[in-house]
Amino acid sequence: MRLSVIGCGYLGAVHAAAMASIGHEVIGIDVDERKIASLSQGQAPFFEPGLQQILSDGIASGRLRFTTEMAEAHGSDVHFIGVGTPQQKDGYAADLTYVNAAVDGLIPYLREGDVVAGKSTVPVGTAAELAERVTPTGATLVWNPEFLREGFAVQDTIDPDRLVAGVPAGDAGERAADVLREVYHTAVAKNTPFIVTDLATAELVKVAANAFLATKISFINAMAEIAEVTGADVTQLADAIGHDARIGRRFLGAGIGFGGGCLPKDIRAFSARAEELGRGESVSFLREVDAINLRRRERAVQLTVNALGGSVFEKKITVLGAAFKPHSDDIRDSPALDVAVALHGLGAIVTVTDPEAIDNARARHPQLNYVADRDEALTGADGVIVVTEWDEYRRQLPPEHAASLVAGRVIVDGRNCLDAAAWRSAGWEYFGMGRP
Repeated sequence: MRLSVIGCGYLGAVHAAAMASIGHEVIGIDVDERKIASLSQGQAPFFEPGLQQILSDGIASGRLRFTTEMAEAHGSDVHFIGVGTPQQKDGYAADLTYVNAAVDGLIPYLREGDVVAGKSTVPVGTAAELAERVTPTGATLVWNPEFLREGFAVQDTIDPDRLVAGVPAGDAGERAADVLREVYHTAVAKNTPFIVTDLATAELVKVAANAFLATKISFINAMAEIAEVTGADVTQLADAIGHDARIGRRFLGAGIGFGGGCLPKDIRAFSARAEELGRGESVSFLREVDAINLRRRERAVQLTVNALGGSVFEKKITVLGAAFKPHSDDIRDSPALDVAVALHGLGAIVTVTDPEAIDNARARHPQLNYVADRDEALTGADGVIVVTEWDEYRRQLPPEHAASLVAGRVIVDGRNCLDAAAWRSAGWEYFGMGRP
């Protein structure tokens, strides 16, 4: 099939390349000329495992092209809307400027029978409003939310754990659902669950999933706060309750909390939308979920201060990590960088290292020191804090080796990802989040 993808940021670029990799003819469209130039040359503008290969393969095959001209969307059977929905600058609600602009720009090029598939995360009710503008063209608007995990986005696009299609009632909706089944033919052939809903439910599926995951993370971090004042070990607690099949162990990793471009802004936008609908009390708990999450960053800073004798002024601190999670160079709302900046503000001499995110971090926070080589960054440090759980830190950094590089054997495990016993045996003072 011929597809267009409007918006070639993280979501759109991955989607376009992945769709080309399973045989579709894809045109990616974005207003950012530099981004389009990079993608057209087969160069991924951000780090995502597996993307570079399918991007360059798609360009070489001729199935994948990129342009700044919306008119080139004309003739596509399905038009995916994958633009950003950032948090509004003056509030918690989602900014739909880019979604509205994408749809309005696309409308003149739609044909009878086309399918416009929204993938952006939007407040419930958005699709119904957009459908009023799309339907008069003869096209059908559907909502097809994404469930990508950064670091696994290519896999999650090509081989998702479920597909959701929110469609309007009637023949047009049924036809549109069949079109999406054809688009995702490789996943459908593997019997991937294909769930057809109304538009509102499809919109809610995405934000509800993110709200649940955020709640689970903040729940275990709330337990970590209790553990810290009682002497309990939150990691053992998580293991114990995680054996309950109704709860599960995933997303019960206590530490400095979640970040990135999705969970924080999505739970805030969900809260804002609930208020607009007169049902703010239904998700009022998400305010506390957000507060707990932000509080853990402050706790990591205080734990580091305490570990270094009550002051970090002019202390050399190595921060292991800058991206909000491993396998990514994304620094949006990164807990790692918030901690680094806070320590710098307290007078510490902060050196940040990260396998992929240094360039992005330096552009955002040039006041920090950045060193690409892990061992060089550790050399002479008075203290170390792990804030992004890259394998380079959690599995491939022997505590004995690290001890030979630093000036002071003090380590704060902001992700509870290290073997505390091993580090202590190597002579380190180890401090975990919610661990004795």
